[in-house]
Amino acid sequence: MKERYLIKPKGEVRLAEFAPDDCGGMNKKDARKILKADKKKLRDLQAKLYAGQKHALLIVLQAMDTGGKDGTIKHVMSGINPQGCQITNFKVPTPEEMAHDYLWRVHKAVPEKGKIGIFNRSHYEDVLVVRVHNLVPQNVWSQRYDQINEFEHLLSENGVYILKFFLYISKEEQKRRLQARIDEPYKQWKFSRGDLKERAFWDHYMEAYEAALNRCSTPWAPWYLVPADHKWYRNLVVARIIAQTMEGMGLHYPAPEPDLDKVVIED
Repeated sequence: MKERYLIKPKGEVRLAEFAPDDCGGMNKKDARKILKADKKKLRDLQAKLYAGQKHALLIVLQAMDTGGKDGTIKHVMSGINPQGCQITNFKVPTPEEMAHDYLWRVHKAVPEKGKIGIFNRSHYEDVLVVRVHNLVPQNVWSQRYDQINEFEHLLSENGVYILKFFLYISKEEQKRRLQARIDEPYKQWKFSRGDLKERAFWDHYMEAYEAALNRCSTPWAPWYLVPADHKWYRNLVVARIIAQTMEGMGLHYPAPEPDLDKVVIED
């Protein structure tokens, strides 16, 4: 799955050529069995990551409203030890954050060695919503692609593995999910009229996402384009890629102290 959904460096991705409802020829029942096994792998791998304290894993989740960032965290990471995982939600910058460069608040949230960090939205908002709504001039946001690549390279060289997922839903699926938030009482708290305003900029956001995917998928911080119309398949793809990446990190438990077999614990 890593190769199937990987955005190759310096590519020319066109989102219109990808199917948000792709499910890889799988069915929900089989996918859930595989997901269950992958979640067990993640638990075991995270334990080794936490014990080893040599690397960190940063997972970036980006999506349009209703794209499934919260659901992905819930269903993929539910078995992870909370001690070794931190989640950061990036919202509108605070006055303190606005007084610094745009990456200041992001760098502070990067996970320490031994931990998994999940960004629910991220520094990519500064080339997405900022671009779509003209919050800064083009000559400012256009420089940020290279700055972000350099920032992520710095993290990579200092032991942070980075995985970035764009959870790609169709405009039609977003409409269904927004309607569900209106119709179903237990989902109504999620509904915001602001989501409808952002929906009006759909085409502009697709252009901004294409630019981010094409310019910022690198060997050290790859982007993955995840079909997200089917939640069960979205969860499987993300879990598989995380598990496969962690399996390639060479994780293992630290060597024990010498002569443990000679240790006697007194009564």
